[in-house]
Amino acid sequence: MALAALEADAAPAAIPRVRYRQLGGASAGLGTLAAVLAATGSWIPSLWGDEATSVMSATRPLVSLLGMLTRVDAVHGLYYTVLHGWIEVFGSSPFSVRLPSAIGVGICAAAVVWPCGRVVGLRTAVLAGVFAAVLPRLTYAGEEARSYAFDAALAAILCAIVVEIMLRRPTGKGWWIAYGAVLAVGTYSYLYLGLMALPAGVAMWTDPAMRVMRRRWLRATLAGLACATPLYVLAVLQRHQIAYLEKADAVTPASVFVQTWFSDGMFAAVAWTLIAVAGLAFAADALRAGGRGRFRDASVVHLEPLLLAWLILPMGVLIAVNVLIADFTSRYGTFAAPAAALLMALGVRRIARATRSHTGGLLAAVVLTAVVVIAAAPVWASQRTPYAKNGSDWNEIADVISGDARPGDGIVFDAAARPSRQPRLAMDTEPAAFRSTRDLLLRKPYVRAAYWWDETYSIPQAAAHGRFIGVARIWLVEYTDSRTPDSWGLTSLTRLGYHPQRRIDEHRSRIWLLTRSRLPSAG
Repeated sequence: MALAALEADAAPAAIPRVRYRQLGGASAGLGTLAAVLAATGSWIPSLWGDEATSVMSATRPLVSLLGMLTRVDAVHGLYYTVLHGWIEVFGSSPFSVRLPSAIGVGICAAAVVWPCGRVVGLRTAVLAGVFAAVLPRLTYAGEEARSYAFDAALAAILCAIVVEIMLRRPTGKGWWIAYGAVLAVGTYSYLYLGLMALPAGVAMWTDPAMRVMRRRWLRATLAGLACATPLYVLAVLQRHQIAYLEKADAVTPASVFVQTWFSDGMFAAVAWTLIAVAGLAFAADALRAGGRGRFRDASVVHLEPLLLAWLILPMGVLIAVNVLIADFTSRYGTFAAPAAALLMALGVRRIARATRSHTGGLLAAVVLTAVVVIAAAPVWASQRTPYAKNGSDWNEIADVISGDARPGDGIVFDAAARPSRQPRLAMDTEPAAFRSTRDLLLRKPYVRAAYWWDETYSIPQAAAHGRFIGVARIWLVEYTDSRTPDSWGLTSLTRLGYHPQRRIDEHRSRIWLLTRSRLPSAG
């Protein structure tokens, strides 16, 4: 009798009659839309510190990269390795190194559409794909040379696999092998993606029809996480990398409820309203049905428990742990952004169905979708301005030097700014623009250094090594902002006999041209 009940629970669930070809076409179309939207204008902002880390790591020889990963940034090693191959083929321009992320967002949107179409229906799936395409956290991730877009894509694929398991109730191992493999790869892509096992577990434990699958989920989860054991060990050894988060008030209402997925207060208000509608309406349905036993028909799959757990649990764990160990900043929540898009679509569906008329429901869906897109538009545009990436103005620095420097000119970069903001990174990420200059302070290039950055001399040390001999013109590039005008190297160069001839103020940089008429000889 008990065996018969378990076998009945393992029978495939009823699903909407959506043709695979239609759903596949919608997934591909909306994935393409999301990728194009993310890639459009991605060449406009200058690269910034985190992206410089990606580019400089990926342009190392593989032997050098592997050596670096044993000391630092092992958690990004998979992404750097993939980006290394990409750069070998397509180069390292800002558009080129950001394009893989746009493709990642496209994959993410396609993976969002599929499970929604399988469980709810094609129209709601299309809404979810549109919301994923315009969600500010994803449009930002799609134009940044970091792994976050792929993290979101892998999380969405993992949940699509969980939904397929819930629908198919497979007796074989194939789907569970896929689940464990994606969990393992996702963890290597982004350490915290291992927390995606939690929403998958919630899906298994809140659906009585899944009780026969729970041991398989546990085995597949443990296998997937076990495969990532080397990464966990390296992450613990390299935990000093995120120690800077201890000095930042990272967990605030704004950072959690606005910046994590929505970037803008108006968009966040719209998004949270729709998410609340989806969650509260689902809870009300469960209560009206008299409890889980009657509400949970074995032939019906509900997305809400999985999606709410996906949105809340992984980030909740990070925020809770942050009290003891700094491990949170808003962009770390990118992998849960697809859940927000799906819940927003379910919220629109609930509101549309509440109108109790086809015309009214269609009108409500159109209006709400328009509100979401209109709220997202200014955020998308602001992400694609010249200084959108942490105020970085490296493109302007490169333009000045490539346009005005003469062969043999020396160049000196401010070394007082923190490593991620040093203007030297403009040359490291776009060396062709600085081809005519001599790097007077370089001690060891980053490709031969132990960590990310170049090793450099101070100006007096470089002078003691004879670096300024025969150099009549020097370009000095200093980091500055409106609050802290910088004159880091000016005094030292003046002592060497150089005099300012020209000053160019950029957004976060000040560029000096200095000359001297008497050149010391080598003797």
